[in-house]
Amino acid sequence: MRTIRIGSGAGYSGDRIEPAVELAEKGDIEYLVFECLGERTVALAQQARMKDPESGFDPLLENRMRAVLPICVAKGIKIVTNMGAANPIAAARKTAEIAHSIGLTKLKVAAVIGDDVLEACQERDLSIMEFDGTIAQLGNRLLSANAYLGAGPMTEALNAGADVVITGRASDPALFLAPMLHAFGWAMDDWNLLGKGTLAGHLLECAGQITGGYFADPGYKDVADLARLGFPIGEIGRDGSLVITKVAGSGGAVNAQTCKEQLLYEVHDPTQYLQPDVTADFSQVNVEEIGKDRVRISGGRGSERPSTLKVSVGYVDSFIGEGQISYAGPGALARGRLALEIVRERLKLTGVEASELRFDLIGVDSLHGPEISAHANEPYEVRVRVAGRTENLREATRIGNEVETLYTNGPAGGGGAFKFARDVVAVASVLLPRELARPQVQFVEGEV
Repeated sequence: MRTIRIGSGAGYSGDRIEPAVELAEKGDIEYLVFECLGERTVALAQQARMKDPESGFDPLLENRMRAVLPICVAKGIKIVTNMGAANPIAAARKTAEIAHSIGLTKLKVAAVIGDDVLEACQERDLSIMEFDGTIAQLGNRLLSANAYLGAGPMTEALNAGADVVITGRASDPALFLAPMLHAFGWAMDDWNLLGKGTLAGHLLECAGQITGGYFADPGYKDVADLARLGFPIGEIGRDGSLVITKVAGSGGAVNAQTCKEQLLYEVHDPTQYLQPDVTADFSQVNVEEIGKDRVRISGGRGSERPSTLKVSVGYVDSFIGEGQISYAGPGALARGRLALEIVRERLKLTGVEASELRFDLIGVDSLHGPEISAHANEPYEVRVRVAGRTENLREATRIGNEVETLYTNGPAGGGGAFKFARDVVAVASVLLPRELARPQVQFVEGEV
């Protein structure tokens, strides 16, 4: 039975590049997948594209492609990625340009477009899933609307000979499912196989999380050599069988615990994990260690896909202003608390209009609040943080300014002040009839 090996080269936009290079060089893989698109990333990328029509794709695309393209071409490894973000065409053109600049003139680069469904959403008063409201109520604050596409168009690109497939918003597991569909020719209505493939994609999508990163907790869950953390490889059979492993000798670990934690990651209902390609069922999954850094996963199933696509809607929610300053030495905690009270009172006196304010001592009470932290030992140093949500940038700026004035208008010994103000891009979700998203594949091979 044929088996393919898929390497996970990134789990988020800013992920490390070295483990992906290691996968390409030593992983004996046939596909390298970069999953780089978080929930807010597309909305932020749309903002960037509004300023520059040739931007809007992942800022590390060039660094990643320069690092792995020569190896992947030499070894026949195909690349699939969502680094296209808000501008897959520009990302594909950039990749073709990079390839040409390093002498790879025959590289076939495909862009998957059609996830941008802003116009279709604006034409319909779709209900927002996270709170009581509709898209229409967002008005001119609406920035973007991108549907989670499935594996179909990426598979089409691979079937047409693409060496590199770059998409925008797509389901994370679909990035990994596409190589399986390409390699094995699974039918798009073979729900159990699609469920198994989605299980594999879900386990691989966060890269280092399943090899011990984020998992590690010293003294409780020890993981060796995290500085050299290796990223995972999925060995997938034509029947959907799956083994998770990593490059021999790389840091981290693949064991039953790491796989079980990743299995549960971001899954609300394990019997109905809704995806654009299938409704996956993880409730009967078995996890079995079969060797060092080798775990067999079985029991994934599936049923018919949903009739709608989830759409990630980006909008300007508000503005945020923040200021920070540090105090150290004897009495640092008391000076930090005094600094917070000073800023709290000054914001009232100067009439700063904020809908929400936070007054924190980082390292003392910023995570769990003053009640839980009240009996903790007094630290040698503290960092004051004041943050607020406002309706405009001017008011947000005033919050950080008041923290900065603590240098000479507050307790003794403050240092390292920092301030900023910016808009807050939030995301919400709506459901769109899937026929209203019309994905397409465009090749840009050889363009420079």
